[in-house]
Amino acid sequence: MTDSYQSSRNGDVISNGGPNGSSPSLIPPTQPAGLSNVIRKKLMGYVGFANLPNQVHRKSVRKGFQFTAMVVGESGLGKSTLINTLFNTPLYPQKEPLPPAADRPKTVAIESIGADIEENGVRLHLTVVDTPGFGDFVNNDDSWKPIVENIESRFDSYLEQENRVNRTKIVDNRVHACLYFIQPTGHSLKQLDIEFMRRLHTKVNLIPIIAKADTMTDEEILEFKHRILSDIEHHNIHIFQAPTYDNEDEETIAEAEEIASKIPFAVVGSDKLVDTPDGRQVRGREYPWGVVEVDNEDHCDFVKLRQMLVRTYMEELREYTNDFLYENWRTEKLLSMGVAQDSSVFKEINPAARLQEERILHEAKLAKMEAEMKMVFQQKVQEKEAKLKQSEEELYARHKEMKDALEKQRADLEDKKRKIESGRPLTPEKSSTTRKKGFLQRT
Repeated sequence: MTDSYQSSRNGDVISNGGPNGSSPSLIPPTQPAGLSNVIRKKLMGYVGFANLPNQVHRKSVRKGFQFTAMVVGESGLGKSTLINTLFNTPLYPQKEPLPPAADRPKTVAIESIGADIEENGVRLHLTVVDTPGFGDFVNNDDSWKPIVENIESRFDSYLEQENRVNRTKIVDNRVHACLYFIQPTGHSLKQLDIEFMRRLHTKVNLIPIIAKADTMTDEEILEFKHRILSDIEHHNIHIFQAPTYDNEDEETIAEAEEIASKIPFAVVGSDKLVDTPDGRQVRGREYPWGVVEVDNEDHCDFVKLRQMLVRTYMEELREYTNDFLYENWRTEKLLSMGVAQDSSVFKEINPAARLQEERILHEAKLAKMEAEMKMVFQQKVQEKEAKLKQSEEELYARHKEMKDALEKQRADLEDKKRKIESGRPLTPEKSSTTRKKGFLQRT
């Protein structure tokens, strides 16, 4: 057996071969940060995990698929006809024109048509969201608002289902692709087209389509496509591009490049069979000068549009809607509601790096505590010094006062001592002469 797998120390297993003995693929030269080096080993026999794609296929077929497409454009561009042509089923009934006296809608309406279709045992629940009235008014300012609100309401509904306690039955009604129909004027995008795509390119996969391409020559179509792409690039509008993956064969890469070269798709829609001059019956439109075949790549880009939208990249459209468009909207929604998440959650961390990070945090915490303790200690010392200084000043004042009192007492005692030694009385004598009845008494 030449089958092999890559085994990492954390238990991950990456298949590099199959049961048919195909040569293993090369190990990617770069590994995600935080993961150990991958060890390549040989299988001694058939294990069976190469059958996982078949298991996923059986589960998907049993479960079925859901897809929601939105069509936007002015009336009369063949939106309903193209949808019927794409899925080869009459999803839209034949429309009857309104009489002149009928009331016209004054706002853009949102209509949804759902159908369960099946092909070779694969079931698909298809929902088509139509926007009648878009671009049909004299003043088309803010005509994109009902469409944006409808897309965001579908995101809100899906977010509410995700937050339920029981999530076993989640219905995905998000818009996975928006087919925007452009009038075949041959000039450039109108301001309404640019504003609409600017408002919606972050919320839905935009696929620009030139409607009724049989009204233009091949040279006019190429020039018109170039102008449309220039306008889209100038206004930084993101449109859906066919994705490419590593290790794909040359045929698949060439097919993706060919599909990308046809954007915007110049299409012709028709669900009626017409006879060609060579006797074939094809879906197309019959004109006096000939027949335009819908499924002929030389006549229009309908085949490439169907190939990208349905046959090749339908799952990529669903995946990009869920993983990027919805996730970005969900993040902004939750942040606006004040919900925050720790960036380290679900993050793979090297244990050694984690220990180093914890050690650094612990040292920083100790340094902070030490600085706080020093500051408190210094504050206490300053307070104690201030109290001691105040007590010292009070003691010095008392000492000076007592010293002055002692000096005064000492001076008084010295004075008394001198008086005693000189024979003088300590107190002054009273006068001995007294007057009695006018006589002077002599001694």
